[in-house]
Amino acid sequence: MNSATPLGDGTRAVRAGLPAPVKYEPTLPGPVFAAHFHLPGEPTGPYTYGRDSNPTWTLLERAIGELEAPGEPVETVAFASGMAAISGVLFSQLRTGDAVVLPSDGYQALPLLAERLRAWGVEVRTAPTGGDAQLSALAGARLLWIESPSNPGLDVCDIRRLVAAAHAEGALVAVDNTLATPLGQRPLELGADFSVASDTKGTTGHGDLLLGHVTCRDTARAAEVRNWRKVAGAIPGPMEAWLAHRSLATVQLRIDRQCANALALARALAGRPEVSGLRYPGLADDPSYPLATRQMRRYGGVVSFVLPGQDRAERFLEALRLVDDATSFGGVRSSAERRGRWGGDAVPEGFIRFSAGVEDPEDLVADVLRALNETAGTAGTGA
Repeated sequence: MNSATPLGDGTRAVRAGLPAPVKYEPTLPGPVFAAHFHLPGEPTGPYTYGRDSNPTWTLLERAIGELEAPGEPVETVAFASGMAAISGVLFSQLRTGDAVVLPSDGYQALPLLAERLRAWGVEVRTAPTGGDAQLSALAGARLLWIESPSNPGLDVCDIRRLVAAAHAEGALVAVDNTLATPLGQRPLELGADFSVASDTKGTTGHGDLLLGHVTCRDTARAAEVRNWRKVAGAIPGPMEAWLAHRSLATVQLRIDRQCANALALARALAGRPEVSGLRYPGLADDPSYPLATRQMRRYGGVVSFVLPGQDRAERFLEALRLVDDATSFGGVRSSAERRGRWGGDAVPEGFIRFSAGVEDPEDLVADVLRALNETAGTAGTGA
């Protein structure tokens, strides 16, 4: 999609990845369900077998690429889930004897991947996101994995600085951009080699599918990631890919409302005596705000805070009427959870990860404040 004048995010989102118009054909073709394709003679065409490629993936991958790096030649590889996308980068790029630097405060499934990497003879180093602490572990590394903002703590690191240092060491850089989405942050513009995301979250935003993607500029790296997808069979279903592409049309509308709701909620929580550890990168007095304003275009829809103990946190969640008590984030319906119930995250028992949806901000804030008020005087504070 070319234009002399750069398009806005909303305009780009509704047109991204659409094929050239054909009379009597739908603007977005339906999903192609095929295990195999007609293939006489030499297999020189784009579609041969369902584990290799699919026309529905092609359109979605073009669309995501246009959001990740507007107007630039990039390649996107769609996966069955965010974990499959993360694995696609790590296992296609790392070999026995390599060293990888992971965030110690990132997505809680990263330690599971670290176990597999160590079993394959990969040295795994970890450091927190905040304060650019991963710089201290870069010497001789093959790959640096960044998660900014981090999940669930919402710390932010200086991606440009880390990328420059990693490249000086000869290391590749991958950024997990799940929380920010391509509308909030463009890792490739900040110098990263790979932009990775779980599209289960805000990119598709309806909480009804699992999907992930990897985008990069280097065609050889993209081919390596794509080959790993083929070998592992970590492919998205055509229906999921089509639903994701359909959902992209509203991504700017959804993300803008979610960010506005998250900021309104953070501001309302800032004055509550029972709330501690409040974090939102878009809040002016958040420790990450100065850096976030330099590298993020939107601050995301996730707010985190701590209530006094497990019991109080669980009673608060139960008292909410407009918010689902559910894991994950980025959906059109607000959700929240006591993150400590899973284990694996170094957070207090009363830690709440709150994902703002697209409800009217006044209703959402009122529901949260009402739930806090209703649970303020009840007995027990828990552990």
